Amino acid sequence: MKSLSPTLWILFLSALLLWGCAKKTVTRVNTDTDIDLSGRWNDADSRRVAEAMTESLLNSHWREDFVQRNNRKPVVIVGLITNKSHEHIEPEIFIKDIEKELVRSTLVRIVQNSEFREKLRDERADQQEFAAPETQKRWGAELGADFMMFGTINAIVDSEGKRQVTFYQVDLELSDLESNELVWVDGKKIKKYIVG
Repeated sequence: MKSLSPTLWILFLSALLLWGCAKKTVTRVNTDTDIDLSGRWNDADSRRVAEAMTESLLNSHWREDFVQRNNRKPVVIVGLITNKSHEHIEPEIFIKDIEKELVRSTLVRIVQNSEFREKLRDERADQQEFAAPETQKRWGAELGADFMMFGTINAIVDSEGKRQVTFYQVDLELSDLESNELVWVDGKKIKKYIVG
């Protein structure tokens, strides 16, 4: 069995030394800072689309019409927003961004989606058995939603060589829960050109 020549040993040890000295740096940045490393859907896209769509929703005629007819703020539930794109996009983050914007606006009231309502109902049931009577929350006092939001996230990719264009389209709609009337529809588009 042959041993490595001294030159190869020096090269091998130098490579190990350089590899061991390579350091990763991590810098904390403001969460509102836009950083797009891959060109895929990211937190900045989610935040910007949620802000734009919420502004459109709240400035549409449906809300004012409802307030005039009912003399109260409308109650909205953000329902299913489906990712139909080629990427793994977690719709829950986008849904939470929309809910935050709606709650901050104070122009509508928001109720929990079905998954969280079940957890609240479980807690209310536990209170009936374990909480002091004066602190138990009543059954049948939930706030019913007037409107429900649905939507989709879609993407189209066009690429050639080291160039790629990714086009995202988010479409949202709001329906009256009693009449099924579609009272608001809007969309937001994002196009990203990626080289490399």
